[in-house]
Amino acid sequence: MQLHRIDRIQYIQVDFPGSPGSAQGFTTRHEGVSRPPCNSLNLGMNTQDQQANVEGNRSLLARAFGINQEALVTPRQVHGSDILVINEPNEDYSHFLSVEGDAVITNQPNVMIGVCVADCVPILLSDPDNRVIAVVHAGWKGTAAKLVSKTVAGMASEFGSNPARLYAAVGPSIQKCCYEVDEPVRKAFAQGGITWDACAELKSPGKWQLDLAAANRELLLLAGLPAGSIQLSGQCVCCHSEQFFSYRRDKDDSGRQIGFIMLKV
Repeated sequence: MQLHRIDRIQYIQVDFPGSPGSAQGFTTRHEGVSRPPCNSLNLGMNTQDQQANVEGNRSLLARAFGINQEALVTPRQVHGSDILVINEPNEDYSHFLSVEGDAVITNQPNVMIGVCVADCVPILLSDPDNRVIAVVHAGWKGTAAKLVSKTVAGMASEFGSNPARLYAAVGPSIQKCCYEVDEPVRKAFAQGGITWDACAELKSPGKWQLDLAAANRELLLLAGLPAGSIQLSGQCVCCHSEQFFSYRRDKDDSGRQIGFIMLKV
């Protein structure tokens, strides 16, 4: 992963082996039109920012990759485990903005699928053999519900993807250094069968520092992806206020960045 610029968009570019027909990455907070405190490339609808600013930023992102804004699909995220599957052309993709879901799978070209984040883990998945892509929004609830594993399984059942042939990128998110959680989170992970000690460190009685990226990497490995096919950003959005939005750091003043992926024609 490396910082890259296309048109007016500064983003972290992801390269997947064998995937020259796709474009993917993670946006930063730079080069948009939003004013403080959501400056400047805020792409999240449900923020304190003016709607016109968010629409303008989303248009900038879409145009930078040669598509109309209506082809930028970000479902209504609810920290659940529902997956939106887009398996046929649509005359108007904008109606998917009101569909609840925290992951999207598609085989449709020139449709940019994305998830909005400001601490949670954005995950990109690519199947270059079958030209199928997916994006996942994994907060602690989605991680405990093994959403990324379910998405890999959905790619296999809907499109015949082989998990051993998939590539994944785990983007910038809040890291272990800044993410303290309590007993209800530990119990949710235990119920989901995730190895708690592999992704959490005891900070004080009843308090742990949780590594969400590591937990999702474990889930990807268990889902059948080879270790060498998983890229980790390792960047903490909470630590780097100059580069990323973070809700834990800025509360309601926070904007949202996007993890996105698109198949080219």
